[in-house]
Parts: sequence; C-alpha cells; structure tokens
Amino acid sequence: MTKKRKHQEDFQKVKLKVGKKKPRLENATDTTFKTKAIQIPEQLKEDGVLPTQNRKLNIKDLLSQMHHYSPGVKHNALTGLKDLLSQYPFVIDAHLSNIVSEVAAVFTDKDSGVRGAAVHLLQFLASKIRAEQIAPFFPLVSAHLSSAMTHISEGIQEDSLKVLDILLEAYPALLTDRSSILLKNFVELISHQQLSKRLKSREKLSWMLSVNPNRRVTSQQWRLNVLSRLKKFLQAVVDGSSEIEDGGLQEQKDSPRSVRNPVCISWKVHANNQQCIQLFENGGLRPKINSSFRLRSLTGVMDSAEKGLSSAENLKGFIEIIIPLLIECWIEASPAQSAPILGNLLESDSQQLMQQVLSIIHLLWKLTKRHDETYKMDLWLRMNYLVDFKHHFMRHFPYSLQETAKHKKKDSCKGNKYCVTSSNSVDHLLLNLTLCDIMVSLASTSTLQMDSGWLDMIRKFVTDTLQDGSKLNSKQVNRLLGVTWRLMQIQQNKVATEPLIKAVYTLYQQRNLLFPVRTLLLKFFSRVYQKEDLRTQRIRSRSKVLSRWLAGLPQQLALLGLRNPELSNQLIDIIHSAASRSNKELLQSLQATAARIYDPLEGTLVLLPGEAQRRVIMGRMSSELAATLIGILRMRSSFAGWKCQVQDNSVNDVDYFSFLFSTLIGFSREELTSLQGIRGKPHISQSQLSPVRLYLTDLDQFLHHWAVTEMICHSLSTIPSQSQCFDILQTGICKYLVGLVVIPDSTAGSVLCAINKLLDQACILSETLHKFLASCCYSLLYFLLTLDKEDAEHLQKRDMLWGSCISALALLPRLLRLMLQSLQVSRICREELPVVAQLLRLLMQHGQLRSHMITNEFLVQQIIKDIMTLKSGEVQEQWLTDLHYCFNIYLASHPQGPGPINTVY
Repeated sequence: MTKKRKHQEDFQKVKLKVGKKKPRLENATDTTFKTKAIQIPEQLKEDGVLPTQNRKLNIKDLLSQMHHYSPGVKHNALTGLKDLLSQYPFVIDAHLSNIVSEVAAVFTDKDSGVRGAAVHLLQFLASKIRAEQIAPFFPLVSAHLSSAMTHISEGIQEDSLKVLDILLEAYPALLTDRSSILLKNFVELISHQQLSKRLKSREKLSWMLSVNPNRRVTSQQWRLNVLSRLKKFLQAVVDGSSEIEDGGLQEQKDSPRSVRNPVCISWKVHANNQQCIQLFENGGLRPKINSSFRLRSLTGVMDSAEKGLSSAENLKGFIEIIIPLLIECWIEASPAQSAPILGNLLESDSQQLMQQVLSIIHLLWKLTKRHDETYKMDLWLRMNYLVDFKHHFMRHFPYSLQETAKHKKKDSCKGNKYCVTSSNSVDHLLLNLTLCDIMVSLASTSTLQMDSGWLDMIRKFVTDTLQDGSKLNSKQVNRLLGVTWRLMQIQQNKVATEPLIKAVYTLYQQRNLLFPVRTLLLKFFSRVYQKEDLRTQRIRSRSKVLSRWLAGLPQQLALLGLRNPELSNQLIDIIHSAASRSNKELLQSLQATAARIYDPLEGTLVLLPGEAQRRVIMGRMSSELAATLIGILRMRSSFAGWKCQVQDNSVNDVDYFSFLFSTLIGFSREELTSLQGIRGKPHISQSQLSPVRLYLTDLDQFLHHWAVTEMICHSLSTIPSQSQCFDILQTGICKYLVGLVVIPDSTAGSVLCAINKLLDQACILSETLHKFLASCCYSLLYFLLTLDKEDAEHLQKRDMLWGSCISALALLPRLLRLMLQSLQVSRICREELPVVAQLLRLLMQHGQLRSHMITNEFLVQQIIKDIMTLKSGEVQEQWLTDLHYCFNIYLASHPQGPGPINTVY
C-alpha cells in the first residue's frame, strides 16, 4: 500500500481544468525570435556620376557582366545596356571605346540569344554613333566581323550577315576601306579551296562551291544570302568611288577606245632635263575641278593588299576567283537544257540567285571602268569570259516566269511578257537588261562581225521592250537607255541606229509617263541629237525621228504650262540648245508656236516662274560657259603663247580686243543710248556732285557680268605688252563711255576693276579718263552709302563695288584728289551733307588711303569748314561730331598738319 502511493506521487497526472491555460513545461524550448533590418548605406547609395537603369546597374556593371560565363547574364547585360543608353544617350560618348569593344566581342558568342541581343544593340548604336566617332574603333569591329564570318559555327556565320547589314547601312565607307579581307570572307562563306588538277606543279589554288548539310537553310538559299550581301558591299564600293558615274546612260563611253593613260613622272629624271612634261591651259581664272589630269593617290605607297579593289591587280584577282563561282551558281539555278528559248525560272530562290549573280558581275564591270587602262581591261574581260557568258547566260535569253502575274498588277505590265514581277520582288525585265548591259560592254566596233549573233538577240529584245507599250519605272528605263546608247555606239550606221531611235520615240510618245522617266528620255534624245549634230557636220544624214522629236518640243512646252515647271525648264534648255545650232525644223515649229508661248494673258511664259521667264526672254548663257568661250578665243589669238605660227581658225588682234572691250562693258552701243533717257528712282542713282548717274541693274545680271569681268581681266592681264593694252582700253573708254550721262553700275564697276588689273608704272592716264573715273567712283560710293537696309538685292553688290573703288583710289592718288575737289558742298542740298561726311570718315579710317588723305589734308579741312559754314547757327548733329573726331584723330594729329579744327557748339 505504501509503495503504491509513492509510485503515484512520482508520476502524478495533472488534472487540467476547463478555461485554464496549460502550464509551461520545464524543458520546453523557447521558439520566439525578434528581427531587425540591416542598413548598409554605402551599397544602397546611387553613383552620383554614372546613371543606372531599372536594376540599379551602371555602365561599368553591365560591361563587366558581358564577360560572365552564363549566357543568361550576358543576355541581360546586353538588354540592360540598351535600356540604359536609351535613357541616357550621353553615356555613349563617354564610354564609346568600351561599349564598341565589348559589343563586338560577342559577335562570336556560342549562344544564339546573346548574339541576337548583340545585333539589336548594334542596330540601336548605329543610329546614335556617327561615322567619324566610330572610325578610330572600326578596325576592331571589322576584325570581329571577319572572325564571325569565317567561324566554324554555322549559326555564327548566319548572324555575321546581320551584323554586316547594319554596318553597310550605317558605315559603308568605313567598311569598304577593308575590302581586301572582307571579299575573301565572302568567297569562303560559299566555297572552299581546292588544288587545281590542271597544273602539274599544283601551286595554284582554285575555288569550288561548298555544300554544308548542317545548315538550317538549303545550300542555294545560303548562297543567295551571301551573294545579296556581296552585292550590297560592291554597291557601297562603287558609290564610294567619285570616278564612277551613275549607271545607265551616263556611265557609257562615247568610244570604246576613250582611254586616259597616266603620265608617270620621275622627278629626278625631270630635274636632270631628261624628261619633258607638257603642261596645258588650266582654264583661266578659275581652274576646272573636273580635270582630265589626276594625281596619284597616296595609296600608291601601300601594299597591294591594303589597296583593295582600287588596285587593278587586286580587282583582276578577285574577278578570277568570283566569276567561276558565280557561273556555277548560275548553272545550278538556270533552266534545264531542254527548255525552249524563252527561259523558265522555276523556283523563287533560283530567280533571285540569278539576279544577284548578274548584279555582282555588273558592279565588277563598273569597277573596271575607273582604272586608267580601261581598254586593256575590257580586252582582258572579253578574252577570259565572253565564251562562258555566251554559253551560259545567252543560252536561254530572254528570261521570264512560268507563273502569271497577279490580277492587280496586270495593267502595270500590260503587253510585256518579260516584265513580270513575282512575289519575291524580282524584276525580270531588269534581270534581262542587266545581262544585256554586261554583254554589250564586251563588244566593240572592231568585233561587230564576230558578235553579230548575240548582239542581234539583244537588239531585238531592246526594240520589242521599247515598243510594246508597257509601263516602265525609272530604273528599268535608265538601264534600257544605257544598253540602247551602247548599241548605237557599236554600230553607228543609220540602218542600225534609226530603228533604235524610233523605238525610244515610241516609248516617249506614251501618255502619263512618270517625271523621272520623261527626264531620262529627254536627256537621251538631247545627247543623241548633240552627237548626231557633230557627225552631220561632215556627213549630212540627219535622223528623221530626231527631227520629228525636235519639232514637237515647242508644242509640248506650250501644252505643259505650269503643270511641271521643272520639266518646262528642261524643255527650254533643249530648245535653246537646238535653236543655237540653227536647227531648221525646231525654228519653224518655234515660230509657229510662239504666239501660244508668249501670249501675255494665257501663254506658257506668264505661267512659268520668274527665273524661267528670264531664261526664255533673255537667253543669257551661264557665266561658266562664257568664261570657257573667252578662254577658247584667247587660245586662238596671237597672245596665247604658241611657239609655232597658228593660222587656221585664229582670231586677229583687232577683233580680239574689240570682243574683250565689248564684253567688259556688258551693253551694246544701242542699249547704252536707250539708257540715257531714263530718269528717277528706282532705276537711277543720282548725286548732285557727280555728272555720272548710275543705272541699277538686276542682281542676276550684275553677278553674271561681274563673273565674266573677272575672266576678261584675266585675259587682258596675260597680254605681254601691258602698257599698249592699257592704252587700247583707255582709248575705248574715252571714245564710248566718256560723255554718257547714265552708266550701268556693273559697267562702272567693271571699268574700275580692269583699270586696277592693268595699271602699272608704265601706264599714263589722260586727264579725261582721270575725271571720268573720279566721277564714277563718287557715284558708286554715293550709291552704296545711300542703300536701304531692306534693299537685299542691291546690298549684295556692296563688297564688289566698294573694293573696286577703294583699290582705284589707292592706286591712283590723282584720282582721289580729283574726287575730293569735286565735293563742292556749297551747291548740294542739305540732305546730301551727311552722306559726304560719312564718305570722308570712311576714307580717313581706311588704311590703304591714310597716306593719300594726309597728303590732301588741306582739301579735307576745307570741305569740313564748308560743311560747318552751311550748318552754322544750327544744333550740332551727331554725324558732324563724328566727322570732327575722325579728322582730329587721323589727320590733325599728324606732325605736318595745321592743327585741330575748333568745333563750335
């Protein structure tokens, strides 16, 4: 009993009561805890210098993450970098070097997502970074691009083409500077090297198309992708060459033998008088920019690899590699051998591939035209590739589609079975015309009989295309007219050229032609007419179609009116050119249509802009053309410096001086006589102190006359006996200008300009000429000082006229003294006194006239006293105070002076 109680005491069960909490056990674990926030101010503090993006990462953090091993981190870094630069564009300039180097480095990243993000970032950067900014870092970008293009991974190669597209669009000039490496990369993308089995030495390597089954696209599609980029690259090379003209009609040569051979000069040999260099006329006062002489570029000291395609050797080497590969691509894409003559382009990839092949060859042909020995290059191309081109390219010419065009496009190519544009945007007419352009460049007059077969095919195709009535765009017409012009140069007899001209005229007669198309056709006919006009001077065989076209131009101008002023200007230029050549058909048509053109109420003339109206009425030639004609006459005169006697077509001295003087005056005797009756403003500037009144010419007429005057002065200055030339000029001025009351401002300025140019110590001026020039100087200076600031037209004459007057006064002290003696202020009105005072101030302040004004100090002082006498008893005005101040500063302070003037206030 006792043991049982003890056992129950040790393990006694606690009875719990309802509503009471359970007592806490002695060995219970306390699971409660407290938390506090950890503050790290330095880490949360934003950088005050470098901005951050939404993840609080700055430019340095993002660039450092691009070296991370994880593709996800690098992808996030690239997208974050784009977001940061979008929000803060100024960061680009501050960290351009690091940004470019890090982005270019991931062109060859293994992960496609990273490369895609890099392409998107590069696209964004290209729109923000200018070419001159990225130029110092572009070699690094080009190196990474080249590494990506030649990478073993197919995915990296495909993405490298996307990078290439961006760089070609944004920085074509920088990319083409490294053409030697990139061109080899293009070749390696579609082919591989193979030892030539034809050579026993096995030293020469040939290239053959490669097939990679691991690509995501077919081999043909891959070649199309590469060749399309190669075409863009070569187009950038062509566009960057200033020596290559635009395609089409302008790029064709007048003769296949028109060659510019360089003259290689050794300065050591020349210095020892062992090599003679013949120099020609430089064009006069303004040497022509487009000269036929070219200096060798500094690239001549570079290696041939650095020259790229600018070297004829490198260009030939690349053509030898790429043309066989292009022919292989053509063979794969061309129709089957059993196809009819009208070729079938069955697949869209084949159609595009053939277009790219021809476009690349066409661009390479353009590049060959910029080298000096063009004729030799043409012979080399013909010898190496004409046979292959005839066999492969012309076999199924012309090419078209089996599929029909869509119904919506049916009207645009109506009647032309070759003008079919498929869904892949391949212009099959342009494809055929590109082929024609390539082939006709290999033909010449000397090879006409050998090439007659395929030339007849091209001539028939061109004629049919021009005559079928289809609507052509400007690109097609430009290429079509270029081929037509080349065919006319190869075979220049009328039997061959007349059908081609007639076919072009058929296209010209279409209604609703686009303005660029109409412009191209007008330029073509104008060029053909000028070429024929030169030829028909020897052989009178004018084209009837051209005569009909010329006769219709005045009527077209009358009908056109104000609908297209630019086209009207082109018609006016052609009509003016043909009329100057005394074309009988055009003059008859112009006479018949003159009433409709010059009708004062509804005629074409009143509807045209002011500039076009002046050109129609006045017919003034350009100053450049006038300068050229003056230079031609000078070269035909006895003053050109010819060592041998020149008799044919020479100009005698009397006629030459008469021409120069008449051109210098700018007005005929009848025109000068008619000007004498004009009085008052706004055409006349008149002063009471000068007997010469100025007729104010229009600004266009003044600028034109001034440009011609500079050329006249240059021609006069080249005459050996300057004193005799000056005497002739002085006699002409005294005979025809002295005694006139009204003289044009351009004539007065031109006479002073010529005097300044020819005057030397041996020249003696007559008293009559001195007085006339003094009157002209004061009249011009008075005109310049009384100009209104709102008169923008005459304000542009100020510098030229002011310079002529000051130069004449500085060269001829007697002229300045006569002008000062003529300033008799007692016989002028009060309104002209401030003008005289301002003139005296400017003459005293001018450095070239300072010594002459000191010499005439007594005259100046007397003029000022006369002015003060007229103004005595009145309030002192500011202009008079300024005159006293200038006199006391510049003249009265001189040691020989009589002392300052006492100013009475």
